[in-house]
Amino acid sequence: MAGPYDLEEQERIDAIKDWWGVNGKYVYAAIATFILALAGWRGWQYWTQSQAEDAAKMYAEVTKSRADPKKFVEAADQLVARHPRSFYASQAQLVLAKDAFERNDLASARTRLEWVVDRGAQAHRGIASVRLGAVLLDDKKYAEALKVLDANTDEAFAPMVADLKGDVFYAQGRIDEARAQYKAAVEKAGARGPLKSVSQIKLDALGGSK
Repeated sequence: MAGPYDLEEQERIDAIKDWWGVNGKYVYAAIATFILALAGWRGWQYWTQSQAEDAAKMYAEVTKSRADPKKFVEAADQLVARHPRSFYASQAQLVLAKDAFERNDLASARTRLEWVVDRGAQAHRGIASVRLGAVLLDDKKYAEALKVLDANTDEAFAPMVADLKGDVFYAQGRIDEARAQYKAAVEKAGARGPLKSVSQIKLDALGGSK
C-alpha cells in the first residue's frame, strides 16, 4: 500500500510544482497588487484625516478672527483655497455670505453662495440656494431668484422655498401666485415650525387662500 500511495503523492507534488512554475509569477503579482492597494488605501485614509484635521484647525482660526473683518475674510479665503472640498470651506463661505449680505454687499454675498451651491458640501447646498434666492430677491433679480429656488428640490427646504417664492411673486405684483406659494408653505411647514405662522400671516394679508 505504501508504494502506490507514495507514487500518487509524488505525482501531486510534481503537479503542484508544474502549476507553480507556470502561475507563480501571477500569484506574486496579485499579492504585490493587493499590498500596494492596501498601502494606498491606508495612505489615502491618513491623508484624508490629516486634511480634515487641518481644515478644522483653520476654521477654528476663522472663528477666532471674527472680530476683525479683514483678518476674518483673509482666514476664511485661505481655508477655502486650501481645502475647497471640505465641509469647513462651505461653512466659511456661508458665514462670509451672511456678513456680506448684512453689509448690503449683495454681489459678494451672491458670489459666495453660488460657490456653495456649485461646489460646497452637499449638506450646505440646500440652505445656500435658499439664501441665494433671498439675496437675488433683495437685489430685485426676480427671474434669477425663481430659477435658483426652482432648482432646490430638497423636501427639507420645501416650506422655505415656497415662502420665498411667494415673496418674489409678491414683489413682482403676481398676487395670485404669491398667495398660492404662501398656502403651500403653510401646508408643508411643520405644525410647530416658526415658518408656518409667518407664511400664514402673509397669506392672510393677501386675503387668505381662495
